[in-house]
Amino acid sequence: MSSTTNHFTYLVLGAGSGGIASARRAAKYLNPKGKGRIGIIEVTRSGGTCVNVGCVPKKVMWNTSFIKEMINAAPSYGFDFGGQPVKFNWPIVKKARDEYVKRLNGIYDNNLAKDDIVRISGYGRFIGPKEIQVNGENGEKYTADHILIATGGRPTVPDVPGKELGITSDEFFELEDLPKSTLVVGAGYIAVELAGVLHSLGSEITMVIRTKNFLRTFDEMLHTTLLKQMTDDGVKFVTEACIKSLERTEDGKMIIATTNSGERLPPVESVIWAIGRVPNTNDLGIDKAGIELTQQGSFLKVDEFQNTNVPGVYAVGDICGNFLLTPVAIAAGRRLSERLFNGKSDLKFEYENVATVVFSHPPIGTVGLTEQEAITKHGAENIKCYNTSFINMFYSVLVHKVRTSMKLVCLGKEEKVIGLHIIGDGCDEIIQGFAVAVKMGCTKWDLDNTCAIHPTTAEELVTMV
Repeated sequence: MSSTTNHFTYLVLGAGSGGIASARRAAKYLNPKGKGRIGIIEVTRSGGTCVNVGCVPKKVMWNTSFIKEMINAAPSYGFDFGGQPVKFNWPIVKKARDEYVKRLNGIYDNNLAKDDIVRISGYGRFIGPKEIQVNGENGEKYTADHILIATGGRPTVPDVPGKELGITSDEFFELEDLPKSTLVVGAGYIAVELAGVLHSLGSEITMVIRTKNFLRTFDEMLHTTLLKQMTDDGVKFVTEACIKSLERTEDGKMIIATTNSGERLPPVESVIWAIGRVPNTNDLGIDKAGIELTQQGSFLKVDEFQNTNVPGVYAVGDICGNFLLTPVAIAAGRRLSERLFNGKSDLKFEYENVATVVFSHPPIGTVGLTEQEAITKHGAENIKCYNTSFINMFYSVLVHKVRTSMKLVCLGKEEKVIGLHIIGDGCDEIIQGFAVAVKMGCTKWDLDNTCAIHPTTAEELVTMV
């Protein structure tokens, strides 16, 4: 290849959600005008964490567990299975899920090709501020006017004896069958989601968390409600504990975990490490490019426009450490390309009032400040919260009950809604529409002035008193 062939107008490191979104938006403006070339470097399958080992296959498994819950509820609604238990075949859904992900990989690659984006296969590392080498010291070198780093993150595994006996959320999707018993170590949304899926499908679940609660960055109402529901549903919790070692039982079939207090937990078939994620910055040649990290020493330091300290080098997504969510990476990546290649010099992603969902059982939807965050920021005297809690009508004919709870966090005399937090069936879908209202600065009166839709869960958000 000539040096001209190896030079790009825009070169993206990482073909995940943020990187692909930014590259394709750039192509929208560069390709029709013949102004430059776009390349994207990726060492694995296109789509990143979300498509391959994150949001997409996770939601397939959540859907699977949701169907199981509907089957459990069906007899109360008059459905008779002839006294025979409904069998669940994990390998069938795994095969269908993996094929779906593979199709998505192909769609991503086809879209890149249609947009004339050059896909470079291999592992890229900086060897200078505007130069990347792919596949080691003897690999091809590439330069660009603009370089975007969007390499995402990876699961953390604790450095304890026997750590290799556990799996991470990545390997969860490689499981060939449903474990009969599982120890989930962690207190974040990934731990909660995987524990919920496995438990609903029939695995005996124990969760180990370092403090008394999980989802600690969420509103207290949310994690309190979910903890009670999961406990009532049979999930076991070991709180204020860490795992200091894993070991096989004598027959090699089970795993025993020992906590920091010396307690040996009951043997389980599977252990999942879900203690957090770290950004993929350690082997990118960041030092050779002169790119600064945050004070925490792992995330890339960027300003409000996604600029690093090196001119012409940018970063989006999990590698920046701000809202580790696929839609955030996509939105930030697209806005970056609008700014660079479409003249929208002031366009940037606003890292506030970002809605998110936890696909727990039941699901959580949240946007804006928690009650405690609002009090800390604005003072308790300026905050008023509205709460409601009820049993969804779906459970009216069931013995098993699941509670729905909601909270509005309002500011000042006009009662501007600065936080909205909901947990219960359907809340994963409800939150998107209300997030628009919060983003637009709605007040409690705006909600009150909206006619309810009855009978729905969402109507409770416009009828609170």
